[in-house]
Amino acid sequence: MGKQRVAQLEYSEFQSAMLDEEKRRRKAAKIIAVLEHFQGPLAGLTVGDVGCSAGFIADELAKAGAGHTLGIDIDVPGLRKAADRFGERVAFVCGDGTALPFPDGSIDVLVFNHIYEHVVDPDSVVAEMHRVLSDDGVLYLGLGNRLGVMEPHYKLPFLSYLPPALADRYVRATGRADHYYERFRTRRGLRKMLRAFHVWDYTFPVLATPTRFAGGELFPGLPGRVVKAVLSRTPREVLRLLLPVVPTYLWVATKTPRPPAGAALPQPPERVRPL
Repeated sequence: MGKQRVAQLEYSEFQSAMLDEEKRRRKAAKIIAVLEHFQGPLAGLTVGDVGCSAGFIADELAKAGAGHTLGIDIDVPGLRKAADRFGERVAFVCGDGTALPFPDGSIDVLVFNHIYEHVVDPDSVVAEMHRVLSDDGVLYLGLGNRLGVMEPHYKLPFLSYLPPALADRYVRATGRADHYYERFRTRRGLRKMLRAFHVWDYTFPVLATPTRFAGGELFPGLPGRVVKAVLSRTPREVLRLLLPVVPTYLWVATKTPRPPAGAALPQPPERVRPL
């Protein structure tokens, strides 16, 4: 029998990346830049970070001008750290993503950044975010791809390709963990998960113009400059061929159809075809 998959209640206690303040704030800068390109400033809006952990991204959302910032997680140690440091400008809530403690349509912007693979029922979390998002609200999504070659948490090639039993053996054999908890989906599976939303893909815009989106951490240094040069000049028809194996998708979703409001880009955002 495989190990039963239960909620990760204290994720920041065993995943040190959640406490890497510099890296988390860089990610926040990218998230804010994408949101502002899509819809304009966050000033005065109610913004929620679902899966906030130690609160660095939520803090940056508040500093970007959000009128009311919420950080939601089941990671109690992370929430304690967050509240101690940022509680004066962010309201931190211990809440399950499958039952968000907010009224229908009450939140203007939601962030769900590299969280879905860690939750037991991501479809229910997405349905709850749809419920609490306002009719003209915006949802930012950072989504890992099952077919990305290098698994991001354990840095093992093809780990996420494997069925759970084989993935468990792989991480044990390499000494990385006792079992492999995360469950990624393919691009098709992610499109299905977001089928209630209208989705725009910002993956290639961010990669092709990293300085515009503070996205240098995706491919830092010389490799990043090479990627930027290639992507900014490659025809979109060619780039689309890479979509099934792109390791991370950066998507913006809305409940009602609306185009990005920002300026033209060398590689513009594109609609994600619904399933």
